[in-house]
Amino acid sequence: MCTVVIDVETAGSARLLAVRDEDPHREWDALGPWWPEQYPGVIGIRDRRAGGAWLAVNPQERRLAVLLNRADVNDLPGPAASRGSLPLESVSGRSPQGLPRMHGFNLLEVGPDGARVVSWDGAALRETPVTPGTHMIAHDDLDDEQTPRITAWLPEFRALGPAAASADWVAEWTALLGASAELSPEDDRAIIRDNRPHGYPTQSLLYAVAAVTPAGVEVRDVTLPSPAHWTA
Repeated sequence: MCTVVIDVETAGSARLLAVRDEDPHREWDALGPWWPEQYPGVIGIRDRRAGGAWLAVNPQERRLAVLLNRADVNDLPGPAASRGSLPLESVSGRSPQGLPRMHGFNLLEVGPDGARVVSWDGAALRETPVTPGTHMIAHDDLDDEQTPRITAWLPEFRALGPAAASADWVAEWTALLGASAELSPEDDRAIIRDNRPHGYPTQSLLYAVAAVTPAGVEVRDVTLPSPAHWTA
């Protein structure tokens, strides 16, 4: 149940804040070039168990992708493939096609041609363009008004104005993220989350900020001091 806030300026120019929710007992590696043979030049945040990525970046191609889980509407027949390959394939220029043998996902893709969300719910694969402006996505649709954290915080992020127009948008966005953490992590409006009361073993573990522009890609990841807590 990860969360991403993205502000799109024009095609090929976007800034985003991504919060990762995962089982704290599932080990992971911070941003790095973990796939030099299969995906040369790609950096990302690696899941040690399956070897894939939650977030991946291809600086040379100016591509970035973030993976968010999504509920299945159909039972998947047979074993499911790991979704962690999706961001790595995406930043290598290969988006999901057909009927993936995977559980549901939202894959946010940012590249020179613009930004979009590729969604799979076990029944249909569809694409949603991310238009200029500020948007949020979690475990359902882009800007979904039925998602409490989007209803609560998207207006607040939009009130900050275009990220590209700010001299220090990262400080402004992370300050607002910190303000959101004044909510209990069990609150369904929270962005920094403890999802266990909602039936999932995941908690917020880290966040990343990134800018994709014609000048290149900048990305930074920050581990939270403890799961589901903004401060120690």
